[in-house]
Amino acid sequence: MTISRELVGFALKNGASDIHLEEGGPIAIRVNSDIRILENKLMAADMDRLITEIIPEDKIEDYNLCGDLDTSIGLDGLSRIRINAYIANTKRCMTIRILPDHVPEWQSLGLPQPFIDLTKKHRGLVLCTGPTGSGKSTTLAAFIHCILETQKRHILTIEDPIEFEFSHSKFSIIHQREVKRDTQSFATALRAALREDPDVIYIGEMRDLETIQLAITAAETGHLVLGTLHTSSAAKTVERIVDVFPAEQQEQARLQVSTSLAGILSQTLCKTTDGKRRLAYELLINTPAIGNLIRERKVSQIYSQLQTGSKDGMNTLEQCLQKLVEKGYISQDEAIGKASNSKALFVTEQQ
Repeated sequence: MTISRELVGFALKNGASDIHLEEGGPIAIRVNSDIRILENKLMAADMDRLITEIIPEDKIEDYNLCGDLDTSIGLDGLSRIRINAYIANTKRCMTIRILPDHVPEWQSLGLPQPFIDLTKKHRGLVLCTGPTGSGKSTTLAAFIHCILETQKRHILTIEDPIEFEFSHSKFSIIHQREVKRDTQSFATALRAALREDPDVIYIGEMRDLETIQLAITAAETGHLVLGTLHTSSAAKTVERIVDVFPAEQQEQARLQVSTSLAGILSQTLCKTTDGKRRLAYELLINTPAIGNLIRERKVSQIYSQLQTGSKDGMNTLEQCLQKLVEKGYISQDEAIGKASNSKALFVTEQQ
């Protein structure tokens, strides 16, 4: 058995989401958010074998040259994996993310129905935000799967690297482009996308001004645009997008976001009382009231709109966490640790 299959097979058997490797150091895995250090060590010769097994030769040259590498591959009969190889303290290291071997079903992830309803929109910007490892890619993969199964669309994805592999459905078609393999950059692919007749465009990560500008333009011109950001709340997501623009363009950006935004799901994963993980989220749906707050520079008031916006399907992260505590899924300590505004938790108990 190859070393890659042995490592990934062990990780799958133990329910791990990630494998951490360092030549000469102990192997570690992440299980339900916690790091577990194993007795086994990965020696330099093992790292040599592993690199040649899972990284193409041309990319090995890039890795040796710059010390960083992102890629993904599929291991037949096991799983797809996302690989980040890097150098730390002059040692070769690697983080392997285990990707589900099937596209996730939107019905099984605990995603709110008002968010899934956004799959029916024909234009607008739908964002999924949260920290690294919070399941953003999985959520949007489920969102795309829902479109494939229920709509008649052309979906185009731009990713670095490709994580979930999709197939055409009997209703929709999908084309997946990987940055540096199929296209030069997110911005290059996004400019070209507008001439490729897509209905839905998924951008793996909105990293820079040009990508964000093009995403907003695509959303304004009749496309449903999906993207991810590393922000911790809906309000901070709006601020982040506007702040990327130069000062003289921020007023125009604010107006564009207020009209092009469809919704934001800001999510995190919580450890449950039975040792598993469960989704907690904040959901913003762009109503006229939300649009006005964005236009009028009153982003700080978005939180109160989410608190009272249940009729539109909205909620704050703290409202979601409180429900999970009340149902016994997570502990109060876990809720407090995941909350952005811990003072908004358990307010009924304190009154």
